[in-house]
Amino acid sequence: MADKDAITKEYMQDNKIFADAFNFYMYDGKQVIKPEQLRPLDTTAIALPFGNDFNAKPVQKYRDVLKFLTAMTDDNVAYVIYGIEVQSKMHFAMPVRNMLYDAISYSNQVEETAKIHRKNKDRPGSQDEFLSGFYEDDVLLPVITLVIYFGADEWTAPKSIYEMFSTKDPYILKFAQDYKINLIAPASIADEDFAKFSTELNQALKYVKYSSDKDKLRKLVNEDSAYQNISRKTADMINIVTGSELKFENGEESVDMCKAIYDIREDAKLEGKLEGKLEGTHDANIEVAKKLLILEKLSFEEISSICSLSLEEINKLAKETLKQ
Repeated sequence: MADKDAITKEYMQDNKIFADAFNFYMYDGKQVIKPEQLRPLDTTAIALPFGNDFNAKPVQKYRDVLKFLTAMTDDNVAYVIYGIEVQSKMHFAMPVRNMLYDAISYSNQVEETAKIHRKNKDRPGSQDEFLSGFYEDDVLLPVITLVIYFGADEWTAPKSIYEMFSTKDPYILKFAQDYKINLIAPASIADEDFAKFSTELNQALKYVKYSSDKDKLRKLVNEDSAYQNISRKTADMINIVTGSELKFENGEESVDMCKAIYDIREDAKLEGKLEGKLEGTHDANIEVAKKLLILEKLSFEEISSICSLSLEEINKLAKETLKQ
C-alpha cells in the first residue's frame, strides 16, 4: 500500500499531469489551467480550528499534492489553491476528510491575513475587524480538492456528507450543510472521454480501468498505439498500482507495454496447458520448458511430465536457462 500511495503522489506532482487532471474534471478537457501557472505549496496543514485560546488543540494533516494557481481570466488575476488526494483504496469517510483539509486551508488563510495586518500595524475600521483579524475588504482564495481513485472497481464509498448521515429527513437536511467530493474514478469514465486527457494520464487511468479484465486489457493495449511508447514513469506507476508484474529493462526511458502484455499472455498460455501434456515437437517442448523454468512456478518433475522431457533434460535446461 505504501508503494502505491508513494508512487501515485509522486506521479501527480508533475505540473502537466496535475493540470491535466483538473482540466479534464473542471473544463471537459479544455486546456484552461496551464502547467506553468502552477507552483507547489507546503502539503503540511496545521490549524487551530476552534480558535486561538490556550485550550485549542492543533490539527495537523498532510495533503497529498497541493499547488497554487496564478492566472489571468477575463482581464482579472485569478488565484486558486488546488489539491489532489490520491486513493489506491476507497475511503468511506472521504467527504469528512476533504472537508477538514479544505477548512484548514481556509483557516490558515484567515490566520495569515491576521498576521499580515499585525505585522503592517494596519488600523482596522471597527472593533469587530480587530477581534477577528480579518477585515471587511479581505478575501479568501478558493480551495478545490480533487480525489483520484487508482482502482479498477466502481467507487461505492460516500461522495457527500449527506450520504453519511443517519437521517434522510429532508427538513433536517435542509439546514445541515452538505459537502461533496470531486472525484475521478476510471471505472466511471466512458471510453470516449479518456481522449479529453492531454497527457499519459489517459493511458494510465484507462489501463487501471481494465486491469481486472485480462481480455479487455490486452485488446486495449494492442489497439492503442500510445502503449507502444509510454514513459517509464507512467509504466512503473501502472505496474505498481495494478500489480501487473510487468518486467521492463533497466535504464529504459520509454517502454512498449504491448510487448510486456504479450509476454504475460504467452506465460498465461503456458499456464493454461499445465493440466495436460504438450503435443508439440521435441524442440518446441524444450522452448516451452525453458519458459516454465523462468516462471519458477512448477517443480522440475511437473515440467518434465508436461513437456514430455526426461528429468535429466530438465535439469540440464535449468542449468543453461537460469544462468542467463
